[in-house]
Amino acid sequence: MATVNPVRTPNPSLVRTHCLKTPILHSTFNPQVHTLFNKRITLSFTISSKLKASQDVRKKKENVSRKIVLSDSSPPPLKNDEVSTKVESRGGVIGLVKRLPRRVLSVLSNLPLAIGEMAAIAALMALGTVIEQGEAPDFYFEKYPEDNPVLGFFTWRWILTLGFDHMFSSPIFLGLLVLMGLSLMSCTYTTQIPLVKVARRWNFLHSAEAIRKQEFSDTLPRASIQDLGVILMGAGYEVFLKGPSLYAFKGLVGRFAPIGVHLAMLLIMAGGTLSATGSFRGSVTVPQGLNFVIGDVLGPTGFLSTPTDAFSTEVHVNKFYMDYYDSGEVKQFHTDLSLFDLGGKEVLRKTISVNDPLRYGGITIYQTDWSFSALQILKNDEGPFNLAMAPLKVNGDKKLFGTFLPVGDVNSPNVKGISMLARDLQSIVIYDQEGKFAGVRRPNSKLPIDIDSTKIVIVDAIGSTGLDLKTDPGVPIVYAGFGALMLTTCISYLSHAQIWALQDGTSVIVGGKTNRAKAEFPDDMNRLLDQVPELVESSLSSQSDSISG
Repeated sequence: MATVNPVRTPNPSLVRTHCLKTPILHSTFNPQVHTLFNKRITLSFTISSKLKASQDVRKKKENVSRKIVLSDSSPPPLKNDEVSTKVESRGGVIGLVKRLPRRVLSVLSNLPLAIGEMAAIAALMALGTVIEQGEAPDFYFEKYPEDNPVLGFFTWRWILTLGFDHMFSSPIFLGLLVLMGLSLMSCTYTTQIPLVKVARRWNFLHSAEAIRKQEFSDTLPRASIQDLGVILMGAGYEVFLKGPSLYAFKGLVGRFAPIGVHLAMLLIMAGGTLSATGSFRGSVTVPQGLNFVIGDVLGPTGFLSTPTDAFSTEVHVNKFYMDYYDSGEVKQFHTDLSLFDLGGKEVLRKTISVNDPLRYGGITIYQTDWSFSALQILKNDEGPFNLAMAPLKVNGDKKLFGTFLPVGDVNSPNVKGISMLARDLQSIVIYDQEGKFAGVRRPNSKLPIDIDSTKIVIVDAIGSTGLDLKTDPGVPIVYAGFGALMLTTCISYLSHAQIWALQDGTSVIVGGKTNRAKAEFPDDMNRLLDQVPELVESSLSSQSDSISG
């Protein structure tokens, strides 16, 4: 460091000859510098000096670092217009564009907005369970007429215009799901990830006052910070030492749990959206012994619905039968199904029932309903004849089916016959031509009954199985999302504890905090600190020597 008295010159720039005439330069540079300069090569170096100007006499001396460039010409002047242009560009349109995403993320990650989105989604889901889904327009014309609106304003126009007849694939519902997903991702990016980054840092505290300001603090008068570190490691803490300072933490996985919760919710919403827009639905009632093709039954539910090779599979109803309680009520109904590929080869066979569906190639076949298809009889030992059974309207939810066996001239305008009624497949009630009760027969009993000189035997009751078919590609994603949600929710209850310590002579100042289990944390800390051994006099002297050294 040297002191140089400045020389006033007409030119504000530094001239080469003046620099060389300065005594400090002659005493500092070696002959090689002169040689380089005589060859007219530009040389750049830095001199740190204390300059004292006449106009700064009343000011204190400042250390100034100047970079001097030796050349034959003075440096070009600074263009003020270029500087102003750069400043304006940073604070103008470009700065606005850079600030815009941050503002958008701040709005999307707003907690009241997210709560409002969840409330709106829940309200639409509840409304979707009240309004019948997937019905024909005529159904809504009749159920929600304009001359008698629900709540004074709600008619079929609201349902069909807003898409509430297919609520879970309507633009309003899907738009809210997208907005909710953006809010979750924004919250994760702006809040949860930075919290994890902060939690992973080694945050040493070098001040005793800062440690005593923690939720828990204590002082060990005769202790070593190394012994404290060993005790904390045995308790599952990650311990870091830096000189007389210690930092320890455990339960960092609890900080990752909120991110996992957000990702799990995103999976659930993504799976639900895929199910609503990429599935197929269909239902069919098939008599025993007949077939149907899966692709003829299924219909798309959204714009992402894509058929698979399994749609060409043919389903054959081998048998339909029911189980009954002792009271005669239907207990369960079963359907024996066989699946055949295009070559006629049976690829799968299974007997399904309620809550026990058949799954094949991403298609699920559920047993949902049943019907009475036909009644097979012998008439005067002739036949068998199949009489179609028709459903009859009765009050309540009870089912009733009936058929008619003409007797005499079938071409007569006043044809008469025998009526047969059944509530299920286990018994048939028979009435004569006058409508009087004639008797009850069970199918397959082979017990004949004579009515008006006509002998009738009930051979079999042929039922029809009611099947619901669907594809739901979002189900595995939804299941994975709920599994992750349960796991991460449990992990979020794990405490993230942080401990700081400082060796102050022969004493150790300890402080800590936790984000959960705050009532138990002081007891845990006291139990750990009680395990720290107390140093004897010889150990204290050796410790002070090591610290001073």
